[in-house]
Amino acid sequence: MAEIVTFRDEGLGNSSYLVDLGDGRGLVLDPSRDPAPYLAAARRRGLRLAWSVETHLHADFVSGSRELTAMGATVVAPAAARLRFPHRGLGDGEELDLGGLSLRALATPGHTPEHLAWLLVDGARPLGLFSGGSLLVGAVARTDLIGPDRTEELARALWRSLHERILTLPDDLTVYPTHGAGSFCSAPTGAEPTTTIGREKATNPLLAAGEDAFVKLLVGGLGSYPRYFLRLRETNRRGPRVHGAEPPVLAPLAPQEVRRLVAEGAELVDVRPIAAFAAGHVPGALSVPLRNAFATWLGWLVPDDRPLVLVVDPDQDRSDLVRQARKVGYERLTGELAGGMAAWQAAGLPQARIPLAGVAERPAGTVLDVRQDAEFAAGHLPGARHLELGALAGTFELPAGPLAVMCGHGERAMTAASLLQRAGHRDLTVLLGGPGDWSRATRRPLEPS
Repeated sequence: MAEIVTFRDEGLGNSSYLVDLGDGRGLVLDPSRDPAPYLAAARRRGLRLAWSVETHLHADFVSGSRELTAMGATVVAPAAARLRFPHRGLGDGEELDLGGLSLRALATPGHTPEHLAWLLVDGARPLGLFSGGSLLVGAVARTDLIGPDRTEELARALWRSLHERILTLPDDLTVYPTHGAGSFCSAPTGAEPTTTIGREKATNPLLAAGEDAFVKLLVGGLGSYPRYFLRLRETNRRGPRVHGAEPPVLAPLAPQEVRRLVAEGAELVDVRPIAAFAAGHVPGALSVPLRNAFATWLGWLVPDDRPLVLVVDPDQDRSDLVRQARKVGYERLTGELAGGMAAWQAAGLPQARIPLAGVAERPAGTVLDVRQDAEFAAGHLPGARHLELGALAGTFELPAGPLAVMCGHGERAMTAASLLQRAGHRDLTVLLGGPGDWSRATRRPLEPS
């Protein structure tokens, strides 16, 4: 049986897969932009990466298929995706001959119109289903990424795809989804990366529903999603720029050069931990701490057509920073503040600050909770105002006076506070900790919505 290796992107909540075909060749399913993990895994196994296979046009990450073609792989994708770079397009029922094994295309529209699931077979025996964004672990993928006018149509198409194409497969068949826990393409938190057809029949609440009930449950549970989702489908259709496996070194920029670039329209993103940002930062900088979720919030809040200038601590991983920025489509990484904030201070340039407080202290004023709607509804501080962090990139109204900004830990709250400070709010505090921490410290219950 073919060995299948899983690669997890914890930040975006996605999985990609390497299939060892048993003849010295490998096949990659739904690769992320950075080819390095696949190349390393292939070297360890003595494999040549021959195929890079896509289930659909991804909205949440830049595909790595073009990177792999530059290294000799052939791209296989839904013909209906109409990719604008060399590839082999397949449609429903067509097979890719892998030399003993085959990969069979199953048209499964819903998450996207062109979506294919791929059934790995050995003769007549199915070995695994790469379900992409159709059947997930305990969930299904969202259907509102094409446009609001097609959300219900695609939800109904997804119900038919599931019941007519996927749930008819053997119960013991392993399912390898692309989207998983933490993905804004819709998946429950804490889900396992893989599942089986039988397990989903028994436990997935959406699969027990008839078509109308399925549509109501699915569409009614859709939350917001990052703004960059609106542009990456076309990036992936067109074919992203090829960079290779080695991320570049960020160019060092003197403080006065940073000032000039920002004045000319560059976006200044401070990726340091929130305590460092709170103690002193360049006025107008956006705080997006470097962590697994960095790419999501960068993509949600920062236009991709502006040059990025970065403020980084000496011990932070610049390669990880570049990889995360690139996987959501940021190409214009101009450089970093040379010497960090110490150099800015030494140049005698102004700094801004945002104080921190423990969540149990709850300073005077309005508490602003910037978590997602579903998080807020599950429980929040009594009297707290709510506005999702992503909404702060647009037009919003907030009460005058002091604001204590909170999320689940503090990172999103600091990002929100930096946006509010940029917009002119001055009396800001970031609360460290989340509603659960407040409830345990005060022994008071949270309010549900």
